[in-house]
Amino acid sequence: MSTAHAGGEPVDARVLVVMGVSGSGKSTVAAMVAEQLGWAFAEGDAMHPAANVDKMHAGTPLTDEDRWPWLDVVAGWIRGHLQAGTNGVVTCSALKRSYRDVLRASGVVFVHVAGDRALLEERMSARSGHFMPTSLLQSQLATLEPPQPDEAHVTVAADRTPAEEAAEVLALLGLPRD
Repeated sequence: MSTAHAGGEPVDARVLVVMGVSGSGKSTVAAMVAEQLGWAFAEGDAMHPAANVDKMHAGTPLTDEDRWPWLDVVAGWIRGHLQAGTNGVVTCSALKRSYRDVLRASGVVFVHVAGDRALLEERMSARSGHFMPTSLLQSQLATLEPPQPDEAHVTVAADRTPAEEAAEVLALLGLPRD
């Protein structure tokens, strides 16, 4: 079931942060949403420093200390779009509320793509060329703190096609297609 929350306030999204654990399909959904809206798109994984990518590739979970500099880069991308008055969509696991606090600003809405462990494992096993091994899924699931009602967010289930999930995001947020 999908949910939408904005702390009781109307949602005026200018930047969407598509979040979730690895394998949830956040990159695919985010790219589709950005394309349909005609908004800028950025892949948060591409903003990781090489040391983080190497660590994950080796099967070692990132620590908070590893994540803070990366989150600052993603937050800089978000702030840049907000300050310029341009719309954008960026992917970022944003697993903890404290991570989302770094990214949060007026005009930012989190889109949580949520799936069950079996589906996530299946998706991760089927993809090639990604630095995140399936062995790290459990650490991500253990770290995940789903967005709470006081956070501007929508949640969509990762159990359909990415096109259906992207369409649901647009409908939940009342965003017109380009």
